[in-house]
Amino acid sequence: MPGSEESDTDIILERSLVDDETLVGLIIEEKRRKNAVILVHNYQRPEIQDIGDFIGDSLGLALKASETDSDVIVFCGVHFMAETAAIVNPDRIVLLPEIRAGCPMADMAPLDAVRKAKRLHPNAKVISYVNTTAAVKAESDYCCTSSNAVRVTQEVDADEILFLPDQNLAGYVAKQVTDKRIIPWEGYCHVHQGITAEHVLEALEKHPGAETIAHPECTDEILSIADHIRSTSGMVAAAQESSATEFIVATESGMIYPLKRAVPSKSFYPTANEPLCPNMKLITLSKVLWALETLEPRVVVPREVRARALIPVEKMLSL
Repeated sequence: MPGSEESDTDIILERSLVDDETLVGLIIEEKRRKNAVILVHNYQRPEIQDIGDFIGDSLGLALKASETDSDVIVFCGVHFMAETAAIVNPDRIVLLPEIRAGCPMADMAPLDAVRKAKRLHPNAKVISYVNTTAAVKAESDYCCTSSNAVRVTQEVDADEILFLPDQNLAGYVAKQVTDKRIIPWEGYCHVHQGITAEHVLEALEKHPGAETIAHPECTDEILSIADHIRSTSGMVAAAQESSATEFIVATESGMIYPLKRAVPSKSFYPTANEPLCPNMKLITLSKVLWALETLEPRVVVPREVRARALIPVEKMLSL
């Protein structure tokens, strides 16, 4: 209507027409005004990674934020990651520039179902992958990441482990920790689940000297043919340590960008299906700027949930 104020969506759309260099300049200035830190997950768009103060995996980023004196955390990732940042940094404003950026795998472990599973397995300890909601973390005994899942499981004092929400990571852990019964949750990352052996082999045909680095969220058929099984944060180390100069990377294709930046002397290629997570690509420069200007959308974890969810995170870190 004539004379009506522009909506938030209209303003963000208008900003998307501005060139990236101008947007980046505005973001840097607004970040300074708000005393903000920008955390960016490895799967984000390249232009978003370029503005990050820290780039990495979800828990590592949340912990990085706690080391700064920032008042505001802009988390460029998906919802459970911003929640984790809020759990670890309760006195900061945590922003998720696109509030609709969710994680289907985290959604596969709803709170009521987790509580029911705990009643069915009263002797089991619950280990929750960091890819879970704050409410589910609050129901857990320990949290873990893909890089420390085996270690955490080994250290937990229990013969039975209810491991959620990723069945593939649970299967990988079960092969390493054979003295415990691992009860897997029937969840998965649709991006990693969609990578098949054929996708890897097709990429290897084009790059016959390459080694394969696979994320442990991949299926067992991928892990069985991988040269390296690493978390996103561990993939850089694998590439640096290996004598190979080419790598097929079996994870979300956004990981290629940070690998090329970290190890520019080597070459990295996605699997043949070029897997993408649409939720990870929802955040744009325009949305980051809007979040900084308005301090919205905020991610807030209720105090009671936050206090309970922090316990399994701290128990993991104590190991």
